Amino acid sequence: QVQLVESGGGLVQAGGSLRLSCAASGRSFSSYVMGWFRQAPGKEREFVATINWSGGRTYYADSVKGRFTISRDIAKNTVYLQMNSLEPEDTAVYYCAADYRPGADRILTYRSTRLDEYDYWGQGTQVTVSS
Repeated sequence: QVQLVESGGGLVQAGGSLRLSCAASGRSFSSYVMGWFRQAPGKEREFVATINWSGGRTYYADSVKGRFTISRDIAKNTVYLQMNSLEPEDTAVYYCAADYRPGADRILTYRSTRLDEYDYWGQGTQVTVSS
């Protein structure tokens, strides 16, 4: 049973930083692309960043490029989202997700940006940025 558990959300002032964690369990994630998404009140869930678990390649939404960094710790089975220079527009529930990519795709694929590409989701963690 795959489990993704997010943590690290909270309230921060504009310009501040937070680091989100996603603890993954239940299987080896070497064949997965891991993603972060977010959903603001009244809006659709949107892509934030992805990382290929095996190769470590990353991809970002334009809105967070240069401010957010996604990384993974293979030994801890954990994915991180370091968020700097936070803006009120970043306020949302942030979700971790896992996209299964067997075979050669586990190395080649890293730009999984659509919600329907993902097989597993965490419960989300709230990030609130005050102005």
